[in-house]
Amino acid sequence: MGSYTDDLRLTHLLADAADKISVARFRARDLQIATKPDHTAVSDADTAVEEQIRHMLGQARRRDAVHGEEMDDTGWAPRQWIIDPIDGTANFVRGVPVWATLIALMDKGQVRVGMVSAPLLGRRWWAAEAEGAYTGRSLIGAERIHVSKISKVSDAFLSYSSVDGWISSGRGQGFVDLMRDSGRTRAFGDFWSYMMVAEGIVDMATEPELKLHDMAALDIIVREAGGTFTNLDGEPGVEGPGAIASNGLLHDELVDRLGFVEVPDEETSIVIEPEH
Repeated sequence: MGSYTDDLRLTHLLADAADKISVARFRARDLQIATKPDHTAVSDADTAVEEQIRHMLGQARRRDAVHGEEMDDTGWAPRQWIIDPIDGTANFVRGVPVWATLIALMDKGQVRVGMVSAPLLGRRWWAAEAEGAYTGRSLIGAERIHVSKISKVSDAFLSYSSVDGWISSGRGQGFVDLMRDSGRTRAFGDFWSYMMVAEGIVDMATEPELKLHDMAALDIIVREAGGTFTNLDGEPGVEGPGAIASNGLLHDELVDRLGFVEVPDEETSIVIEPEH
């Protein structure tokens, strides 16, 4: 058993508590929704979940630091917990059952443990360093997961979140060309795209704009499933810009295709060539 086994077990307890809160608030008639300065939505469920996880960490790991999406960072330690209380808040507030709580542990700057819990999908995905990646409802009866072995983009399945941000990122044409050349594309979005990569259901996933709390848990689960997780420039880690996750066999080509291209302000259109 690895040195982070107890931390992984703790993430299941944290996820249990988070799921209880989020499921109870899903589609609640009195759900409170506000708009943050970055124009994204936040609900009372987001804040309640993060508060509960922080409270439990304060009891179980009081020396560790905590970084969350909705509240200020606390603590100063080599070990830092990363919380996204509800990844997919836009889905949550509209009644779409595809959302999850993301929990990760970084130690000395590297992600060591990751948990993604999507209660209305009836699934969790988790990983600890050097222990592999798993899915299931709990530690009991878990199934180990692995990425696919597809080696050509023309045969590969691409999942993404949306087209927003790709043009302004200077990588829009590359993204559109990748969509056109991929064997299949669907916008499953958010955490689900990356968990499907880890399970070998899809072969590659990418987004242009992500933050630490969006990526940390996804990173180690993809890597422990045998895949590769980098930023858009091909650099390992969860610092951005954006993210690319793949089965590894496709990764170098994806980085090349999504490379930054300087686009003059007056040229914001994307060319979509017809198929021959």
